[in-house]
Amino acid sequence: MIRSRLELEAWEHQSLAPYAMKSSDSRGRRYPDEEDQFRSRFQKDRDRIIHTTAFRRLAYKTQVFVYYEGDHYRTRLTHSIEVAQVGRSLARALRANEDLTEAVCLAHDLGHPPFGHTGEGTLNGLMRDYGGFDHQRQTMRILEKLEAIYPDFPGLNLTYEVREGLVKHDTDYDVTDAAGYEPEKAGTLECQLSNLADEIAYNTSDLDDGLRSGVLQLSEVNRLGLWQEALASLGLSSVSHLDHLLRARIIRRLVGFEINDAIAATTQVLDEHHFRSVEELRAVGRNVARFSRGMEAKNQELKAFLLEKFYHHYRVMRMAGKAERIITALFDAYVASPRQLPSETQTKLSQEQNGFHRVICDYIAGMTDRYAVEEYRRLFDPLVRV
Repeated sequence: MIRSRLELEAWEHQSLAPYAMKSSDSRGRRYPDEEDQFRSRFQKDRDRIIHTTAFRRLAYKTQVFVYYEGDHYRTRLTHSIEVAQVGRSLARALRANEDLTEAVCLAHDLGHPPFGHTGEGTLNGLMRDYGGFDHQRQTMRILEKLEAIYPDFPGLNLTYEVREGLVKHDTDYDVTDAAGYEPEKAGTLECQLSNLADEIAYNTSDLDDGLRSGVLQLSEVNRLGLWQEALASLGLSSVSHLDHLLRARIIRRLVGFEINDAIAATTQVLDEHHFRSVEELRAVGRNVARFSRGMEAKNQELKAFLLEKFYHHYRVMRMAGKAERIITALFDAYVASPRQLPSETQTKLSQEQNGFHRVICDYIAGMTDRYAVEEYRRLFDPLVRV
């Protein structure tokens, strides 16, 4: 039997928790936009995100390793998919709205420039006198303006709740600016779950990629509390050799531990407050979705370890140095001679209210790692055809 959007909305009210955001209760979109016959508002938002150019480009944008360093390392695209999978697991267990959670998870990294956080820091420095650069604000810029694929409005015209979830996406690697979205209130539970899902995904996947690459030493990883817990659950005290199957088993355990802990800790808070509506939950003004104190401590240990031993490893730092030089050279070349930009981008130079530096920043931020490297060669290698 076919289920219409109206029937899906009725199911949400019957099945989701009182504190879950229902699609029929959405504050709506900025511009008139006919809703789908069969998909909920948040399902429609999710699908619009997936079909953007910005989402497809994530396949060649750095998570930690640049694309040509190996086919099996995470990219921004695979990371976003993993975040969405974890987010749906959390939302389903807590009777929150899976579709809203998934939409926020899939879109949360759309604004990342090439070469990950190195690219972001470089662009922010180059744009210091012109408003700076932050991947989270760039995500909103993409969704509200740059993805111009509809004739009746700019951007994707997403619902308020998805946009709020993105501006309030809050992890150690995000800078939130919720101006215009009731910053004194917490995000929806679905927004908060996307934060946890992001942290779970990057902690465990970066550990996995670090081990796969040989950058991380097993003897040092063996000392991590979370790793020891995973080993103990498999009947092991330590490992001196890690093949593909054992590494996969341990990483799965880590993901499971993180998800189960987040569900249990968040449930405890929800039970204490007895929220009867979304607004009651948001009025608390702080996140109620969380890890237990024990898991939080283990995650902090893991993040500190990854920062020192992985993100600051000489192999990663060498590529970061190359990335900074590439982005700086491209930016300076375009500023000095804007006619080197593609015709479509040149047209935007006179239309952008924030000046042509922002147009150049948008152009570079939209590049994949691969395109940035190729563009660098086209501009500076006399033997490469333009």
